[in-house]
Amino acid sequence: LRGEVIEVSSGINAEYGACVDDIEDLASTVGDAPAKRVPRKRIIPKKFSTQLKHESPVAESVIPGTQSVFVKTWGCSHNNSDSEYMAGLLATYGYKITDDAMSADLWLLNSCTVKTPSEDGLRNSITSAHKLGKKVVIAGCVSQGAPDTKFIEGLSVVGVQQIDRVVEVVEETFKGHSVRLFGQKKEGTKKIGGASLHLPKIRKNPLIEIIAINTGCLNQCTYCKTKHARGELGSYPIADIVERGAQSFAEGVREVWMTSEDTGAYGRDIGVTLPELLYEFVKIIPEGCMLRLGMTNPPYILDYLEDMAVILSHPRVYSFLHVPVQAASDAVLEDMKREYTRAEFCRVVDFLRERVPGITIATDIICGFPTESEEDFQETLDLIEKYKFPSLFINQFFPRPGTPAARMKKIPADKVKLRTKKASQIFQKQFPYTHKLGEVQRILVTEVATDNKHYVGHNKFYDQVLVPKIEGYMGQSLTVKITETGKHYLRGEVIEEGEIQNIPSTYSNPNKVTFSESATNMVQNIKSKTNIWNFLLVLVVGVMFQMLYILYRNHR
Repeated sequence: LRGEVIEVSSGINAEYGACVDDIEDLASTVGDAPAKRVPRKRIIPKKFSTQLKHESPVAESVIPGTQSVFVKTWGCSHNNSDSEYMAGLLATYGYKITDDAMSADLWLLNSCTVKTPSEDGLRNSITSAHKLGKKVVIAGCVSQGAPDTKFIEGLSVVGVQQIDRVVEVVEETFKGHSVRLFGQKKEGTKKIGGASLHLPKIRKNPLIEIIAINTGCLNQCTYCKTKHARGELGSYPIADIVERGAQSFAEGVREVWMTSEDTGAYGRDIGVTLPELLYEFVKIIPEGCMLRLGMTNPPYILDYLEDMAVILSHPRVYSFLHVPVQAASDAVLEDMKREYTRAEFCRVVDFLRERVPGITIATDIICGFPTESEEDFQETLDLIEKYKFPSLFINQFFPRPGTPAARMKKIPADKVKLRTKKASQIFQKQFPYTHKLGEVQRILVTEVATDNKHYVGHNKFYDQVLVPKIEGYMGQSLTVKITETGKHYLRGEVIEEGEIQNIPSTYSNPNKVTFSESATNMVQNIKSKTNIWNFLLVLVVGVMFQMLYILYRNHR
C-alpha cells in the first residue's frame, strides 16, 4: 500500500483520552455467519522499537480471536459505519463483540475530533480502560489527525483508511505490542474512498445500513479539524455504492443512510456527480424501504438544485436534507472560509421548500466564532426567526488545535454562552409540527424510543413519529393518525398496518455478521449455472434421439 505508515512498538503509556457525538449521530449492526475466515495480511513495520516489552496476556487464552472486544464510537454516521465494519471483521475472525465494557478484554475506541468535548470523552474512556486493566486500540479522527497527541502515546492506532486491518492491530495489541497503521488507500497516486464497501459488517441497527459514499472534503474551513484526519476528497465508484445498497436491502435492511463529510462534493474527484449516483441508487430501493441523504454544504448543492428537488420528491427518498449554514453574516462566513454567502444558503432553502413541499431542512450554527460581532450574531438570529428550522444544531465555538481559528483572538466565554442561550431560546419557542395535528401519514418504523416504551418511525419528511411498542411493528410501514405534536416529535395512532415484511433475524441477534457478497447471491449464481447445464443436457439428449431416429429410418 503506497504511502502507508506503520509503526510497531511495545508497552503502554499511562496517560489517557475522549470524544462527543455530533449532528450526523446514529448507528447500525447486522449479519450472517461467516463463510470463511478473512485472509490476514502481514504487517511490515517501517519503524520498530529496539526493545520490545512483552506484557502478560489479559485473557486466559492467547490464541488469536478468542478474546472479547468492546466497541465505542463518537461522532458522525461515517464513524459509526467504520465501527460496524471493524466489528464485523473482528467477529468474522472469531473475536466476541460485546456491549459489556466491564467484561471485555479490549476496548476499541473510535474517536471524533470535531469538538473539544468529544476529545475529552476519548481521554476519559482511555483513563477508565487503563484503571480496569483493559487493552486499548484507538481509531477515528483524533488519532489520525494528531497521532502525536500525548494521551494516546504508546497506544495502538488504526487509521481512518486502514479499518480493514483492524484484526492485525488487535492481535498485536493482545501480544503486548503497540501498533500504528496510517496512510491512504490509493490507486496509483490517486486517493480513493477508503476500505472496501464489501467488508463484513455488524450493524448496530439491523434495519439501517450506513454507506459512506466518499471520505474527506474539498473545503478547508478555518475552525474545522476533520480535514486533518479525513484528508482530501476520495469518492467510491457509483457501481460499488449501488451494489452495497442492493445487498443491504436483500439482507432485510429497511433504510439506507448515505453519509460522508460532505455528500454534495461526491464524485468531483472521479468525474461523476451526486445526482448521477442518486438516480442509479433509487432504481434498487424496494417498495417499503427508504433512503436518507446525509449532510451537504451549500456550495456544492447549488449546482444540482433542480436534480435534488426531483430526487428528494421520490416516494422512496426522505424529503430531508441537512445543510449547515454555521453563520448568517457574510463577513463571518468569509473568515470561516465557508465559500458561500448568506444569499446562496437562502437560495438553497427557498428553492427546495418551493419545489419539495413540506421538506425538512436541518442546519447548524456556531455561536462565538472569534470574528463574530454582535451585529453578525444578530443576522444569525434573524435567520433562525425567518426559517424556523425543525432541526437546528446550536454549537459553541471550540478552538481546535492546529486550525487557523485557534490562533484568532477569542470572544470571552461568558459572551459565547450568552449568545448560545439566545439562539436556543428562539429555537425552543418555535413549534414546527403544530399544523400536522390530525394528519394521516405513512411511516417506517426502525428504532426504539429512548423511553423504551415506544417505537420510532419516520414519515416522508423524516419527522420523528412515536407509536406504541407493539410486537410486529418494528421494520414495518404503518399508516398513522397524528394525535399529538411536540417540539421534537409527533405521536401517532396506528390505523393501518402495512404488508408484513421479513424482518432480519439479527434484530434479536445484533452480533450476527453480514457479508456484502452473501450466500443468497452465491445460490442464485449456482442456480443460474445449473439451469444452463440442464438446458445443454436436454439439448444434447434431444440431438442424440434425433440422430438415432434418422439411423433407424435409414436402416429400414
